[in-house]
Amino acid sequence: MSISTQLAAVRHAIDQSCQTAGREPASVTLLAVSKTFGADAVIVAADAGQVAFGENYLQEAVNKIAEVHELRPELNLDWHFIGPIQSNKTRPIAENFSWVHAVDREKIAQRLSEQRPEGLPPLNICLQVNVSGEASKSGVSPEELPTLAKAVAGLPNIQLRGLMAIPEPEADPARQRAPFALLRELQQQLAAMGIPTDTLSMGMSGDMQAAIAEGATMVRIGTAIFGKRDYAN
Repeated sequence: MSISTQLAAVRHAIDQSCQTAGREPASVTLLAVSKTFGADAVIVAADAGQVAFGENYLQEAVNKIAEVHELRPELNLDWHFIGPIQSNKTRPIAENFSWVHAVDREKIAQRLSEQRPEGLPPLNICLQVNVSGEASKSGVSPEELPTLAKAVAGLPNIQLRGLMAIPEPEADPARQRAPFALLRELQQQLAAMGIPTDTLSMGMSGDMQAAIAEGATMVRIGTAIFGKRDYAN
């Protein structure tokens, strides 16, 4: 199937999940994860109405952003960096992206704040929370989140927009909901502290319905749109 056909199918699935959850489909943004796919695939998806694209690998992403702009300068796309962030790689992230989804340390947020170029709007930040408690997973612990959120919310040139999580894979739809419910509750706790946010970046192909049921405002979908990834390159 073509990218545009698969994109339409994913949008339909999001609409269905929203209807089941009693939510407006417009309340959920589709983030098309375009890592390992070229500028041509991004352009096809953009021509089918997709605006937000997520990238994990920095050098690949920076090259792709430049190529898309060169080929189609009229396209006004939102580029989201969703991969792990090394402190020595923050400058190109601050310069090339409009969103960053995996901030879990104050040092990273400070560098992004300092390195955001003048003239660009504030960089939208989501804090990654380790909702499954896995030692191998990135993310701030739920207990440490309020301290980090308070520090990040006070930085210039960035805007704290919300929380992001990648829970441990779970096949049972009922059990999928628990970590997403925790992330939503953590967002509510921040609001009670006077740190309101509007974004819950959670849910991928296998658990999107559970995430939407628990309040996801952004879902990250890749292979269901672009097809199987080839990591050889």
